[in-house]
Formats: sequence, structure tokens, C-alpha cells
Amino acid sequence: MAAVVAVENLNPKVLKCEYAVRGEIVIHAQRLQQQLQTQPGSLPFDEILYCNIGNPQSLGQQPVTFFREVLALCDHPCLLEKEETKSLFSADAISRAKKILASIPGRATGAYSHSQGIKGLRDAIAAGIASRDGFPANADDIFLTDGASPGVHMMMQLLIRNEKDGILVPIPQYPLYSASIALHGGALVPYYLDESTGWGLEISDLKKQLEDARSKGIDVRALVVINPGNPTGQVLAEDNQRDIVKFCKNEGLVLLADEVYQENIYVDNKKFNSFKKIARSVGYGEEDLPLVSFQSVSKGYYGECGKRGGYMEITGFSAPVREQIYKIASVNLCSNITGQILASLVMNPPKAGDESYASYKAERDGILQSLARRAKALEDAFNNLEGFTCNKAEGAMYLFPQIHLPPKAIEAAKAAKKAPDAFYALRLLESTGIVVVPGSGFGQVPGTWHIRCTILPQEDKIPAVITRFKAFHEAFMAEYRD
Repeated sequence: MAAVVAVENLNPKVLKCEYAVRGEIVIHAQRLQQQLQTQPGSLPFDEILYCNIGNPQSLGQQPVTFFREVLALCDHPCLLEKEETKSLFSADAISRAKKILASIPGRATGAYSHSQGIKGLRDAIAAGIASRDGFPANADDIFLTDGASPGVHMMMQLLIRNEKDGILVPIPQYPLYSASIALHGGALVPYYLDESTGWGLEISDLKKQLEDARSKGIDVRALVVINPGNPTGQVLAEDNQRDIVKFCKNEGLVLLADEVYQENIYVDNKKFNSFKKIARSVGYGEEDLPLVSFQSVSKGYYGECGKRGGYMEITGFSAPVREQIYKIASVNLCSNITGQILASLVMNPPKAGDESYASYKAERDGILQSLARRAKALEDAFNNLEGFTCNKAEGAMYLFPQIHLPPKAIEAAKAAKKAPDAFYALRLLESTGIVVVPGSGFGQVPGTWHIRCTILPQEDKIPAVITRFKAFHEAFMAEYRD
């Protein structure tokens, strides 16, 4: 008798969906990790180093003290009644926790909230956005989400009606976008970032790809921009952002701005500007441009991935459309309260004069400066390897070097039924325990091969990572050299 549920009778959209960041190589790494636990010494390395995903605390990054103090007090409010709390927690963490709890009905952090998130927390986030951008923000425009990903899914659900609805997505891209478009049955319309100009975004290429898609009968609904870039690490220049905003207005596109790495800038000549700030600064108001901005507590210097906090700020949508967005949000009841609180803290950290400010600033600056040093060390190491070329990481948490593989390696990959960069990544894992993601999981110019590697291993481990990588690469090239 045929199975009631088999791969053959599953939703084809699920089968089409792929997410390389947690794909085949990571699953294999998890098997090897179990082998190390049950059979120590059985592999040529003693630990698995997960450089596949932006998950800072899994690689040793410490949480920001102020944020965790406030969370602890909010989750266990009776601590606020105890005298010894004053000697264990900073005064501003205590006052912030009291303020947050006062905004939660019944001070119940274990209860459902409003489907957009707790109003007082959205007020705090709106104030943080206004302070960052210099333009007003409204709490009613903010939807708190479990990380940025559910917000992306929500917008794809809203915009994609059928396979003729397209979304412009950068290539290389974070595979959340291709996966979400596939799940919701839409068409991914690629635009290629220019590796030779530091992953530049050319408006002329956007126009070409848009016109090409429209000529095939695709109704392009939105443009995704990831700034700072993932997996590519570039930070957009302000004039480039102005051109993008004007392009979206002129072409009638929703602008989906993935801004989760806004704190991760490692170069002095670039700064983060939100697309909302850019839109307002060129004179565009609510009625001119539908814009959705995504932020997360998982990245930046905070790295609170497991807490699942984030938000999307929605501007330029009519009241009837906003009602539909609210309806989708309400189906999920609400995002988790810990993540909501963290999102409000991330957008409103301690300020000069607060008791925690000096220690908070030292922690934040220490993390960001260390990330910049790690990015430079890995970039230099990659550029010193035969056949590697690696652009500068201006921001985010990744390097995306191109690998020029020998023809024999490409033939061996074909024989193994693998993409050449996946073949390389698998061999790297089995030799060194280092987990990277092949560029084929992000999209790339046909005929080029890349890997994405995070800059997140702790700084004292970076030299060993480089040594292991170099030894593997030299042996790999020697094996497959013509």
C-alpha cells in the first residue's frame, strides 16, 4: 500500500524551497559532531567550528550585560521587591525593567500581547528609530516579530498571488528570500551585484532585469535590498540609496529593506543610513513609497539569535492593506515577549549619563572592534591563498571569497554529483571541522564559485582557523592541480 505521506505527494512549493545555511553540509557537520562525542579522536580534528551561520553566542560571544539584566528583572519581577537586587543589578536596568513592566498588562511576561507587540515597547522602538534617522516614527507602523524572518514571510504572503508575481532579489542573496518566494509560489527575479566593484548595485542592471521580467509577463511587486550585505558585506553609499529609492517610486515597487546588520560597519568611510531616512530626506512622504524595513536582535553587537526578537516598520501602505497585514500577524497571535523586550532595548540602549553607559559602551565597542579585526585577518588570509579573491568586508558578519578551482577539481565535483563549491566545502569540513556554506546556496554569476564564511569565531581562535584552512587548501590544490 502506498504511503499516506510521501515526498511525491507533498506540496511542490515545499520541495522547491531550499535553505543552504542549514543544508547538506551542516547536517553532515552535526553527524561528525556526534561522532566526536561518541568516538573522541576518530577524526583529524577535535571540534566542529560552525562558520556557516551568523550565530555569535554559539561561538563564544558574551551577551550585553544591561540587556540581560533588564530581561532577568522583567521575567522575574519579584526580584524588584528584594533589597539585595540593588547591589546585584544596575540602577538604570532596574528603572528600565520597572518601566517596561508598567507597559505590560498585569506585568505578565508570560501572557499573549497585542498582535503587533506591546504598545509601550513599540513606542520605545519608534523613539529609537526617530533618534537614529532624524525623522518621526510611529508605533502603529511597527510589527514586532520573532526575528526578522517572519516579517519577510509575512510580506511575501501578502504580495505574492501566483507564479507570475515577481520579487527582485540581489544575487548573491540570503537564502531566506529565495526560500520564502518559493514557499509562497512566486518568481524570483535576480539582479546581480558586481563583484569587481566591491559588490556594487547598479541601477542600470536593476532596470534591465525589471524590463526583462515584465517582457515575460511577470508582475514585479517589490525590490529586496540587503544593507549591509549578506553574504557580501558591502555597505551602500548614500547616493546609491537615493537612486534605489527613486527607482522604486518611479517603477511602482515596494522596497523591502533588510537592515539587520545596521550596527555592523567596519570601515571609516561608510556609515549606515536607513532607507526610510533616505526616502524622507529626498522628500518622499507616506503616499510616495511603500517601504518595509526589517531589524533583528540576532545581529549587530548583541547577537541574541536564540531570543528571536525583531520588527518590521511598515510605511506607505493604505489603511485597508494595513488591516490585511494585521490580520496575518494576528493569525500567529503575537511574537514572544522576551524578543519584544530585547527589540526595545536594542533600539534604546543606555545613554551617556546612565549608570550602565560606560560598561555598555565598553562591551559594544569591544565586540564591534574585535569583529572588524577578525574580518580583516580572514580577508587577508583568503587573499593569500592560491586561487582565492576576497572583497573587503565593509559590514555584516561574513566574507564571500571567490575560489578559482582547477579543472580537475570541477571534474571530481561533477563525478560526485556536487556543485564545485559544495564539493570544496564538504572536503574542507571532513579535513578540518570548519563549516562554511557554498556560494551556490546564495546564487552567483554562472561559472563562478564562492564560499560564505562568518567572521564570528572568537578572536583567539582565528589564527588556528587560518592555519587549518591554509593547510587544507594547499593540499586540495596540490591534489587537483593540472
